Amino acid sequence: MQIVHESLEVVIVIISALGAMVVMWGVIEAIKSFVRIKFKPSDEDPIAASEAVRQGLGAHLLLGLEIFIAADIISTVVSPTWDKVGILSVIVIIRTILSYFLEKELREGHG
Repeated sequence: MQIVHESLEVVIVIISALGAMVVMWGVIEAIKSFVRIKFKPSDEDPIAASEAVRQGLGAHLLLGLEIFIAADIISTVVSPTWDKVGILSVIVIIRTILSYFLEKELREGHG
């Protein structure tokens, strides 16, 4: 049982790292695109281009949040305590609300 517990702890760290990588990737892409928009002349509408950057970043943030929620759920399943369940509940509620509004904003941006 100890091996399973330790293996799941490693899985949790890996999943959390993947979530962080998704968010960082989105931030790096957004910064690169923003700099390109600001310093490279183009026929493209700068407002539309900035909106596309924001939409891309929002998509990465949304995916990152979902990955973090998965890691939190696994963490709580591995070693459940009432404190962890309470903390997980609050984290999931906050992240779900953030995810909802990010997704809503992404859909409105495309519509």
